[in-house]
Amino acid sequence: MSGSDQPIIKKVKKVQGDGHHGGAWKVAFADFMTAMMAFFLVMWLVGQKPDVRESVAAFFQNPGEYMDKGQSGVLKGASSPIKNSAPVGSMMKKNDQSKADSKDKKALTIAAKKIANELQKQSIFKKLKDNIKMELTSEGLRIILNENENSPAFFEPGSAKLLKQSAIILMIIAKELGNLENHMVIEGHTDASFGGSRQYSNWELSADRANSARRLMDVSGLYEGQVREVRGFADRFPMIVNDKNDDRNRRITLVVLYLSKESQHDQLAVGQDLMSELD
Repeated sequence: MSGSDQPIIKKVKKVQGDGHHGGAWKVAFADFMTAMMAFFLVMWLVGQKPDVRESVAAFFQNPGEYMDKGQSGVLKGASSPIKNSAPVGSMMKKNDQSKADSKDKKALTIAAKKIANELQKQSIFKKLKDNIKMELTSEGLRIILNENENSPAFFEPGSAKLLKQSAIILMIIAKELGNLENHMVIEGHTDASFGGSRQYSNWELSADRANSARRLMDVSGLYEGQVREVRGFADRFPMIVNDKNDDRNRRITLVVLYLSKESQHDQLAVGQDLMSELD
């Protein structure tokens, strides 16, 4: 074979596209994902209760303590990062209680609307509409019947005797509330201007007015034992705070308790017997 017949071999170097970038984009992407994870972790923590935030913070400050003492996680042998986390059974009970409270609140709201509708049918309602208030509180449904500034609305002045128009109002309310399972508390309040005596003061008057309302409502629709308590507060809790002599401070309040709150009224609290410690 002559020299001119020698084969010519060429090496072609293949260059991959974007090869000059290398793996730098992976590092940048990893940094971005880390930042996003941190951002969403912060957002999650902001929405948690204070005790949860404190537990998470304590874990990162001393994770070893939690690894040793933490409760079992989902995987066998795993430890929980949150100290004293609630058991599943406890969480389910809280969820059930929340549903019960929501149902109870709805029932009281419906009852309040029915009472309002019945009251509006009465000719005296126009005269007394500014003296009747209904509101939902943490204790339950509160129905407030307060006196007028210039003329009596529910009771004769200085007396526990109900006026005829107030009797009509209370009978309508009792008829509707008697359909509920919920128990009640009736409160009496006075202003500071009652000219009574030591034998018959605002304390007696407020309690007697609340009890007068109870007696009428007991025979007008409430079931036996529906009223749990009758409270007399005298002038200690004025509705018009800056004027204790304002006539509107004279009022009775009907409190329809949430079913979940009734257990607090079932029995007297049992405390420590301090007398037994005396010599």
